[in-house]
Amino acid sequence: MDDEQGTLPAKEDFSAWYNELLWRAEIMDVRYPVKGLYVWFPFGFALRRNVYGELRTLLDCDHQEALFPLLIPETELAKEAEHIKGFEDEVYWVTHGGTSPLDVKLALRPTSECAIYPMYHLWVRSHADLPIRLYQIVNSFRYETKHTRPLIRLREITSFKEAHTVHTTWEDAERQVADAIRLYRAFYDSLCVPVIISRRPDWDKFPGADYTIAVDTIMPDGRTLQIGTVHHLGDHFSKTFSITYEDINGEQQFAFQTCYGISERCIAALISMHGDDKGLVLPPSVAPVQVVIVPITIGKRKEEVLAAAQEIEQRLCAAGLRVKVDSRDLRPGAKYYYWEMRGVPLRLEVGPRDIDAGQVTAVTRLGEKSTIPRAGLEGGVCTVLAGFGAALTRRAEEHVRTHIHVVSCIEELSAAVEKGVAIVPWCGERKCADFIEETVNASVLGTEVRSEFVPAQKGPCAACGREAIGALVGRSY
Repeated sequence: MDDEQGTLPAKEDFSAWYNELLWRAEIMDVRYPVKGLYVWFPFGFALRRNVYGELRTLLDCDHQEALFPLLIPETELAKEAEHIKGFEDEVYWVTHGGTSPLDVKLALRPTSECAIYPMYHLWVRSHADLPIRLYQIVNSFRYETKHTRPLIRLREITSFKEAHTVHTTWEDAERQVADAIRLYRAFYDSLCVPVIISRRPDWDKFPGADYTIAVDTIMPDGRTLQIGTVHHLGDHFSKTFSITYEDINGEQQFAFQTCYGISERCIAALISMHGDDKGLVLPPSVAPVQVVIVPITIGKRKEEVLAAAQEIEQRLCAAGLRVKVDSRDLRPGAKYYYWEMRGVPLRLEVGPRDIDAGQVTAVTRLGEKSTIPRAGLEGGVCTVLAGFGAALTRRAEEHVRTHIHVVSCIEELSAAVEKGVAIVPWCGERKCADFIEETVNASVLGTEVRSEFVPAQKGPCAACGREAIGALVGRSY
């Protein structure tokens, strides 16, 4: 990578800022010679590893990780007509093995229901086998025809976490939906990213699902980004794939299922929510480097300063922190720029004066400066990092709060979606949603909106005047 200094576009020009930041901060290289496929740099991959480590920690409490094949026979996809209809224009097909045509075409998974559920048919026998809660983190492929964008809209989704659960009753599956929503809230709390939960309209639900719950956040330009979904599948797929169990009375029953997914859009949200005109701003929980130590080497005490920096590094590493000493032969300012671009939460500066005072100078990525005594260094650093994470959460919550507008009529809605997202009364009828969407050039995203920033709303539908409840309306990626 070229480490020459240069300024990012202002974040107000979000698209230009985002694209430039991804390569300057060494997250992704977009120059791979296939449209919609991108390469993770090592630094970006380290961020990915830490983010998905947070997700794995939450899932592993009551899920098990597995791995299913990438290739799905056309015969399995064809079993589920409604489901495959939702993906039929996006499927990549493998038609040859070497030069020999295949007897049955193989799809690169767009999603894994048709790969996993034939195995569930074999595995589920008795009510004692249930519930099953498995997940995998894999790549999936969709022939995306819209404008592709790294981490947001891809043809190879490189980091698709999908969980698939099986239950004895519809109600137990619904409880799993609620558990998945709580898990996703906890995950995004760890990333300091506020979310909005809503139930998607029936015409926008996952193909084959009874209903879909979506997790959205609000990007810097006011558009929403869907960063998670939870689907109650009912017994639709179990009937298709004959997933049955013997109940306590010895009768065969169809199982009930859920599935829920998160992709690398979670990293797009993290980057976009917190980053600024200097580069990335990363929460301590997932930053590849949590603390960078910059030795201020002046005059004859250079070796003493370097030794102090290494001693500080050893102490903080022993305390479980991810630490880097930057001893390169560069000016301090160049080092500050380099690590600010990469979002390191905390910079520690140590020079002759700091050594004499028995302290280090601490500067957070948001520019807050303080000193920490070396005698209590580990505790002091952890305190500063915790405060930094809390500040990121407050800042992100303020962004979401100021971009949600509760309105009551079409005129107010038109103005609101120019600045962010809106909550407006909608009766639930498709024709009214179509009218709203055509009038304001935005989408009715969902109802039953759950967010600490959104009050419950009732009133006349903005389209027809009938009794209605609040719906989330906005423009989306």
